[in-house]
Amino acid sequence: MPLRLHSARLVDATGERALAQIGIDGATIISVDASAPENWPAIDLSGAIVTPGFVDVHTHGGGGFSHNTGDSEEILAYARWAATTGTTAFLIGVVGAPGGIPEAQLRAAVEAIERGGPGAEATGIHLEGPYINPARRGAHAPAWLRTPSLAEADQLLELARGHLSLITIAPELPGAPAMIRRLREAGVTISIGHTDATYEQARDAIPLGITHATHCFNAMRPLHHREPGALGAIVEADEVRGELIADNVHVHPAAARILIRALGPQRTIVVTDALACAGYAEGSSFTFAGQPARVIDGVARLEDGTITGSALTMDQALRNIVRYTGVSLHEAVGMLSLNPARSAGIADRKGMLRPGYDADLLIFDGDLHLQATICRGRLVFASESWRERLMMVPSA
Repeated sequence: MPLRLHSARLVDATGERALAQIGIDGATIISVDASAPENWPAIDLSGAIVTPGFVDVHTHGGGGFSHNTGDSEEILAYARWAATTGTTAFLIGVVGAPGGIPEAQLRAAVEAIERGGPGAEATGIHLEGPYINPARRGAHAPAWLRTPSLAEADQLLELARGHLSLITIAPELPGAPAMIRRLREAGVTISIGHTDATYEQARDAIPLGITHATHCFNAMRPLHHREPGALGAIVEADEVRGELIADNVHVHPAAARILIRALGPQRTIVVTDALACAGYAEGSSFTFAGQPARVIDGVARLEDGTITGSALTMDQALRNIVRYTGVSLHEAVGMLSLNPARSAGIADRKGMLRPGYDADLLIFDGDLHLQATICRGRLVFASESWRERLMMVPSA
């Protein structure tokens, strides 16, 4: 059934439209602004802000559900939960496995992608490691780490069945250049991350096909005036987009502002790097790929105190970016929608309010609190106060 959503403030990476309308039919945006037929059923969104759905390219779970699992049902349960936080598309975050590559986890991820279901859409896989530098491994267990190889690149591609969208690699490791070239040829986005690369090493590696940087500042050499490290090379490379974990813990708000000024809003990608604990109460216990962890002062930590991912949600990330960095709302929305969609290879259908794009829509109130989520034309979340207003939207 076609619908006309009118009188809303539409915001995407291109700017804002006041008192505008958007027409959807099935899973697709049909029109934006005044071109929707007047005889279509209409929903008044006066006072609301409508944005594209958010795309989280670096997450490991939330709501008690983990991506690093052999059970595709757990990933699909996460997808239903994630929609309540503003995520309408995501990459399934897989890490390492003891003594080998994570075959069971990759098979579960592929099954979840190919089955699909209500809620956020799993559009691909982000393999964070296991080809990372032990010196910058963060919370990744030493037993997971491996040396890059062409043979394993081909094995990963076979296991992923065309769904490997993004991989984090430390380019200074032996065998990394050949692996980067092979995966890039296969259409995988290559991210520099968990790296101890010097500025020179990173600068020389980026032309191999690196277009993404995993959680800038975190798990890499610090930016120093006599040794700029990988971050210096990332900032100078116009083709590289950089992730920012916007929880104000992984990166101080002042450093976040510096990064956004250095990269520009068009190259900054806001991510959660969230774990199963996202949405959990203070003090809650959980596991990260079998490692015991706990939420302490709002931060996810292993038993030894190491920060491990985050408890952040995408709707909170939007509020943090707007409040602490000084960017405009449309620039912030672009960092959570269009920019990550580009790295995930889905910017031709997600990340913008444009005819022909998926009807992935978020409805916020004036204080940027999420009131409803529409995934591919179906209502998957609505607050109590908005449920009745959106009764005409088909439910998932």
